[in-house]
Order: sequence, then C-alpha cells, then structure tokens
Amino acid sequence: MKIRVLGAYGAEGLGQRPSAFLVNDRTLVDAGTVTGALSVAEQEAIEHVLVSHSHLDHIAGLAFLTETLACCGPRRPLTITSIEPVVEALRSGVFNNVVWPDFAQIPSPGAPVIRYRTLVEEAEQRLGDLSVMPAAVSHTVPAAGFIVHDGTRGFVYSGDTGPTETLWKTVRGLGGIRAVILECAFPNRMRALADAARHLTPELIERELDKLPADVPVWIFHIKPQFLQETAEELSRVDSGRIVLLEQDKTYDV
Repeated sequence: MKIRVLGAYGAEGLGQRPSAFLVNDRTLVDAGTVTGALSVAEQEAIEHVLVSHSHLDHIAGLAFLTETLACCGPRRPLTITSIEPVVEALRSGVFNNVVWPDFAQIPSPGAPVIRYRTLVEEAEQRLGDLSVMPAAVSHTVPAAGFIVHDGTRGFVYSGDTGPTETLWKTVRGLGGIRAVILECAFPNRMRALADAARHLTPELIERELDKLPADVPVWIFHIKPQFLQETAEELSRVDSGRIVLLEQDKTYDV
C-alpha cells in the first residue's frame, strides 16, 4: 500500500500544505490540500475521499478538487465518505450553494460531480480496493480516526484528536497494522491551547504511546508550521526510535 503525503501540516505555511494523504493513487484520506500537490490527471484518478472531520485544514482542497472534476473530470462521481455527522456537515455547511456550489446536484442530480457515503462506526466496510473502519476520536467537532487495510497490511490514521480511547480500543487485536499516522499540533508550552482545541503535544503523545499497537512506527503529522522546529525537537526526545515526522511530497509504503 502506497501513502503519498500531499500535505503534512496543521495549517498552511510557506511551502507547507495542510493535511492530505493519497493512498494507492485513488483514495484520499483527508483533503486539506489537493490541487496544489497533484496534476489534473492525478486529480481525475481519485475515486474516494475519506474525511475525518469538517475543519478547513482537512477539507479546503476538496472544494477545489470538485471544481477540477466539474470542469474536466471523468463522468463518474467522486465519493465523499465519513461518519454521519461529518457527511452532514459537508452537505449542509460547505457544498450548500452558499459557501461552495452543491456539486451533488451539478451538472445534474442524475450525474453529479460528488456523492456522499456514510460509514458505520467501528465496523469494517469496503472502500474501493480497501477496507475502512472508522472510530470516534476526541476533537471539538464530530471526528473519526480510520483503520485502513488492504487485506494484508494496514495503517491507523488519527485525524485530529486529543488523548482518546475508542480508536485505540478498536485497533487492539487487529493484524497487519504497519504504521500509526498520529497528529501533533503544538509544542508542550502550549498545552492549555492544545487541551482547549483537543489536539496533542509531545508530552501527551508520550502518554498516549502505551495505548497504541506495540512496536508499530508512529508517523507524526499536523504540526502547526509556526512551531515546527520546537515541536520536532520535543518529539525527538519522546521515542526517537519509533517516532518519525512525515515528509511532505514523500511516498511511504506500508
């Protein structure tokens, strides 16, 4: 399974793009950036978008992707997939003909640019050539992490979360997990803001490690660009053998 990092950060900076991961060229896991990282042909190949939650740094690229597909994409709908509250937030709050066109009705209801699919939490479901299991995480809006598997190997994606339980309980006992993609937004000195916004810091990640699958690499994303160096230095002191900062524009194999 190939995971291409389109955006690795928790916000937009100079040369730093918000969170988005392209799996096997056809499935997006979050879409903070898309069109700034992919050619038109690569955008047209995307069939599914798995959205963890409705915050802009995870969906802004989805808006521009739908515009590309409306103009020159294949005549098949892009499937936007998540748990029910996230799907509803996108349907009513984004693709609503106010913030952005309702591409579920364009160019026609019978042949739209997008369609929505709702996933059942803590149940394995097919998504193209992958299986996906969503599980709730602890954020300020309804949000899910995902276990993504191809039948042999898989990874866990936290989305945005503070210290959490359900996702890690769901992972226990599953085989073939090769990586945990885990958020870390702020340095330790910003713990109060991290708690209020329900994000992780290096100190909180150190406490969270015992809940994660044992001996599985932890790939960090979502650091705020303004605090990248400080946060990276603190993470290096947590578990340098296990924790890796994801690199933008790099492809990883699991």
